[in-house]
Amino acid sequence: MISRRKFITQAATAATAFTIVPRFVLGKGHIAPSDTLYIAGIGAGGKGTSDLTGFAGSPDGKTVGSPHAKVVFLCDVDDRQAVASKRNFPQAKYYKDFRKMLDKEHKGIDACSVSTPDHTHAVIAMAAMQLGKHVYVQKPLTHDIYEARMLTEAARKYKVITQMGNQGGSGDDVRSMKEWYDAGLIGDVTNVICWTNRPVWPQGVPTPQGKFDVPKELDWDLWLGPAKQIDYNPAYLPFNWRGWWNFGTGALGDMACHIMDPVFRILPIDYPTEVECSTSTIWNGVFSEAKNDDSCPVSSIVHFKYPGKNGKPDITLSWMDGGLLPQRPAELLPDEAMGNWDGGVIFEGTKGKIMADCYGENPRLLPTHLMKETTFPKQTLQRVPEGHYVQWVNACLKGYGNAETSSHFDYAGPFTESVLMGNLAIRSYMVRQDGKYTGRKKLLWDAKNMKITNFAEANTFVKREYRNGWSL
Repeated sequence: MISRRKFITQAATAATAFTIVPRFVLGKGHIAPSDTLYIAGIGAGGKGTSDLTGFAGSPDGKTVGSPHAKVVFLCDVDDRQAVASKRNFPQAKYYKDFRKMLDKEHKGIDACSVSTPDHTHAVIAMAAMQLGKHVYVQKPLTHDIYEARMLTEAARKYKVITQMGNQGGSGDDVRSMKEWYDAGLIGDVTNVICWTNRPVWPQGVPTPQGKFDVPKELDWDLWLGPAKQIDYNPAYLPFNWRGWWNFGTGALGDMACHIMDPVFRILPIDYPTEVECSTSTIWNGVFSEAKNDDSCPVSSIVHFKYPGKNGKPDITLSWMDGGLLPQRPAELLPDEAMGNWDGGVIFEGTKGKIMADCYGENPRLLPTHLMKETTFPKQTLQRVPEGHYVQWVNACLKGYGNAETSSHFDYAGPFTESVLMGNLAIRSYMVRQDGKYTGRKKLLWDAKNMKITNFAEANTFVKREYRNGWSL
């Protein structure tokens, strides 16, 4: 196996020719005649299929991307998953190993889109940034808290344009809510409640068993990447890896980057100081074995505490998943919808409340009759009419320091750390002591040093150990 460090060194000295000259090859301040961003799609199936058409458009015209974006390389460890993207971008050269692609083709790449499972986000994005490539990385930004901190610092160091794939962050509605909050319509927020119906994949289930042949189209070792070595099992692919700690980040990691996004955009918060949780149990005859260390829980409730800033009060943020719902606000009429099918968020302020659907959409004051009776502030924040994908393309073309994206890593990194703090609490809740689960009630977080200060065992979940041959 080629180590990531070795292929980066080789790439830095390689002199590979390419028929299309990308923008950065011409030197700082110079623009290629085509003014085109040449993109490599790493993770070409699943979400990667729609990500790539979001940048460059689809052949059928149903998805309109940017005329300045061109997908020139595709990379996927599973040939079966790449079929649609190969059809959408037939001229793109195909690779299975992103390391070999970056090593051989780095001169023909301006930017990389990373749409792989959570456990490989960080190693791929870091490798691309070290070569000066702009990166778009699907949510959650990383699998671990440590990885999020490292990617945030790397984006500054290598001066690349970044974007996390939480598309609602570029929406008009979240900016409207920010304007409402800044205008004082609901006063100071002291409590926020977020919820989702996820998971819609298996969680809280026994670890898959059995020995299976690896499909010929799949490179299982590459799919595992830095994750712990285990035998191939079809139970994990192509979608259900989300519910296993070795690969995914569960319902919280999957959806909080959408549902909690308005909270971080609207309120002056960054890192929590405290987190506590509870999770569902599945009785199997022995209570001490009712939780599975491999699988994310069926449902969970997590409470975060954030210190107030700029004279604002402290804020409690509560998260619920697995179909658990908060109590309906008293201001909401019995037949009025609370959030939507995917989930929602409620801001509780000293003067009123705001409720929105998943992705921060459809915001409304509570009680809802206030939407007709309130004089709303004038627009003060710039909108993103081109959308999340094309915003990133345009920013890459303008260059570092000349444009900003909605979910650049200086924002998305700390935000992801906060989301993953919830998973740290959930996994710490499952830690055994003397053969019994501890069920920790509260964890105290030192954000600067990325350390839980009152339960050393929890720090195991800040940074995982990579398999041999992989590093960040």
